[in-house]
Amino acid sequence: MVLNMGPMLRGEITRMEIGYELAPESVMDVVFPENAKVNGFITDDAGYMRLHLTATLPYRGSCARCLDPVEGVFTLDFERTVAAEGSISEEQLEENEDSYVMIRDGKLDVDEALREELLVCFPMRLLCSEDCPGLCPKCGKPKREGDCGCPEKEIDPRLAILKNWLDKEEK
Repeated sequence: MVLNMGPMLRGEITRMEIGYELAPESVMDVVFPENAKVNGFITDDAGYMRLHLTATLPYRGSCARCLDPVEGVFTLDFERTVAAEGSISEEQLEENEDSYVMIRDGKLDVDEALREELLVCFPMRLLCSEDCPGLCPKCGKPKREGDCGCPEKEIDPRLAILKNWLDKEEK
């Protein structure tokens, strides 16, 4: 969303409400059934402008451990200092890139910074529950359904001959 910051820059208003929908970037193996709902505001306190946004994004995917379907709503709180072009040096902006959004030609575009933050903060792995035991690596049976009978430890076939040698020593 591109906001006209003219009234705030001229001092006519000190608060601007924001509400819109943002199409999210795609994330591997995750489906976003709806756009992110973004709500928030910009405040101006004697020339110090601050952007406060909350984005809620419904998602669907698969558990990284057991492959069961997972769905939920990801919520992101996003805050940045708003600076007019030329008010801070390029060096300051590069050092604190994640702290600022810039007003360029009287307009403020928050979408790029918000999309980037959504991608960075979105969970890398979805889980159906924190204590999900996953699947048996041998047969693929979900471990939460109980023991599948597969051996816990398997001897490396290259070292199996040593086990035979140890068994002979014990006799």
